[in-house]
Amino acid sequence: MKPAEVKKLIINSLDIKTNPLEASGKLEEAGVSYDFSNSFNDRVLDRLFSLGLAVNSKVEFLKSMNFAFYRIAFTGVAAIVILLISIFMMEGSISFNSFLGLSDSYDESIVCLLTGN
Repeated sequence: MKPAEVKKLIINSLDIKTNPLEASGKLEEAGVSYDFSNSFNDRVLDRLFSLGLAVNSKVEFLKSMNFAFYRIAFTGVAAIVILLISIFMMEGSISFNSFLGLSDSYDESIVCLLTGN
């Protein structure tokens, strides 16, 4: 039997209307056998469980990365809040000039230095 005919028999055996005994009989006559080695079940199960572990390890990796990200993000936010509080305590207000470390006296001295007046 040609490979195309074997393929057609296999595909036809998947149809609900086909009698499975007739289809398997035709395949056996064609020389196709369904005999598997003794370790086939073990190899299939090992492959399936190893894929599950790979997916599980990816999930664990993403969880640990999220945990590390949130720790770094919260630390950064805490540092920003402490910086804002310290600027407010030193300058008395929170403005753009206070973020840059400029006050009125520095503005005047910079203008004098640049213009020469």
